[in-house]
Amino acid sequence: MAYTPLTVTRRECLTALASAVVFPALGVAAAERKPMRGAFMILSTPYTAGGEVDYDLLGREVEFCDRCGVEGLVWPQNSSEQRYLSQDERLRGFEVLARAARGRAPALVLGVQADDTAGMLEYARRAEALEPDAMIAIPPRTATSLDDFRSYYAALCEVTDRPVFVQTSGGAPDIVPTVEFLVSLAREFPQCGYVKEEHAPVQERMLALAEHRPNPIKTILGANFGRAWAYEMRLGTDGVMTGGVMYADIYAGMWDLNQQGRHDEVRDLNGKLLQMLNLDNLIPGVRLYVLRKRGVFKTLVSRRGEYSFTKTQIDEIEHRFEALEPHLRA
Repeated sequence: MAYTPLTVTRRECLTALASAVVFPALGVAAAERKPMRGAFMILSTPYTAGGEVDYDLLGREVEFCDRCGVEGLVWPQNSSEQRYLSQDERLRGFEVLARAARGRAPALVLGVQADDTAGMLEYARRAEALEPDAMIAIPPRTATSLDDFRSYYAALCEVTDRPVFVQTSGGAPDIVPTVEFLVSLAREFPQCGYVKEEHAPVQERMLALAEHRPNPIKTILGANFGRAWAYEMRLGTDGVMTGGVMYADIYAGMWDLNQQGRHDEVRDLNGKLLQMLNLDNLIPGVRLYVLRKRGVFKTLVSRRGEYSFTKTQIDEIEHRFEALEPHLRA
């Protein structure tokens, strides 16, 4: 039989190494799962001119992110306008994304949160049937104690043995998911060893969680559009999960540079990204503008409001975006 040399891309090599780090003592089934590390993009929800969810473009968003080289896809979360989506829209979106992500490199994470356990379970059971790589659940807003949080995630873990990301913000406003709670939850339910850390003081909590890695805490991801991600990577965290899909290749590039130890280049690329992110407070809707500019969306329609741009605003967006263009992949 003729010998065929094995070729491995840099991305495949990094993925394999990451898997070895994240799952050092787990069984074969767990080790074969896609590693929950790197740049995880929360997909934006595209709409038609009439305000309906554009499911065709939602599926094509997966293709765009795959070309950008990200490690994960997440939907729907707050950056997806999930609170403006009906149950039927969310469930149909699950199906569209499951089809679009099948056979692609990025891990698919479906958001199954609801205000209470009963509502969450409706989403979780449908998500489980579609076999995503993981799920994420914002804590319940109707909870009155950490015990309610625990019961909510315990119920989710009865539905799935896939990785479950526990988000530390967005639940009942007066309940703090302490580091001690997160560690004990992950110890009782190993699926919950994946944390999207958003609760202040974020970096201090990340360092405290890292003391319990790799077991029971397996993955610690940042958020907030990656504004602190360059710092968090130097702290040794596992990536970012954020609604920056319009800059997906930039986040993917930052992670690749970090994995190669090229921290000065991470710093420089992060500076260019921050120039765009800082426009969010100056020019409302800039992220939609970039999504349309890059051909990912066709409209500027959002259920949060209507957006339009003056010539001066467009000039500023284009001026700042120009610095990112040499780093784009899609």
